[in-house]
Amino acid sequence: MKQILLTAAVMAMGTVANAQIKDSLRRVVKMEGAYNFRDAGGYKTSDGKEVIPGKVFRSDAIDKLTDRDLKTFQEKKIAAVIDLRGTEEAKKAPDKLPPGTDYLLCPAGSNNLPTAQDMVKMLKDKNFLFDMYGEGGLPYFGERYRPLFVQLLTLKPGDALLFHCTGGRDRTGMAAALFLKVLGVPQDVIESDYLASNFYLAKNPIMNSMYKGLSGMSGLSENSIRQQMELRPELIRNFFNAINQKYGSIENFFQVEMGIGPREIAILKQKYLK
Repeated sequence: MKQILLTAAVMAMGTVANAQIKDSLRRVVKMEGAYNFRDAGGYKTSDGKEVIPGKVFRSDAIDKLTDRDLKTFQEKKIAAVIDLRGTEEAKKAPDKLPPGTDYLLCPAGSNNLPTAQDMVKMLKDKNFLFDMYGEGGLPYFGERYRPLFVQLLTLKPGDALLFHCTGGRDRTGMAAALFLKVLGVPQDVIESDYLASNFYLAKNPIMNSMYKGLSGMSGLSENSIRQQMELRPELIRNFFNAINQKYGSIENFFQVEMGIGPREIAILKQKYLK
């Protein structure tokens, strides 16, 4: 009986994962120099509205975009880029952008590049990602994401915006979660969008090379490192829980840390929902 239940559970998980990827594939923007470039729109809200597609995009690093990618970038009318990487990350791999693109670096909490030794130490601390999404990252959330939402409020009607970090999964994942949350997208949908990064980044050879290098330095197997680095629903839940515990609600967080109150949230919904 236990075996039957376990098999059913595994099959159900596979179905959910396949549905998630099938859904997110509708939002993927094919790029030669990026692996996790996606439209944040197209999701339904709890009250039956839809996040407008083609207005807000999320991505991993965009320092290797090709000329064809830049043409796609322009076709998407992306006029503003919010870079959530740290100062040193951005210096090491500057964004490749079409001329005239409005660029803003928001490095709060990521000012220094971790060394290989730092990464090994973090990997041996099984809770480092959980802490980064929770209490460890909480002091930086307001400063990091405030410029993004100010830009969203002031974005011209015909323009689109992109936000990204290096992998497009953690800092970008939290930003996307806040954007969808404030618009009223259900939690389970937010989590599916968040987890889709696992699928897309698995195709990135740089990530695979990083896992191999960390395995050699740490003595941990590549498989165990992948498992520890994999995005899980409890990470984004911890992100929201940490905010709720400190501020009482997501709305209070927006008000206190970003100066975005009910009026501004109404404007965001007006601009990005249909």
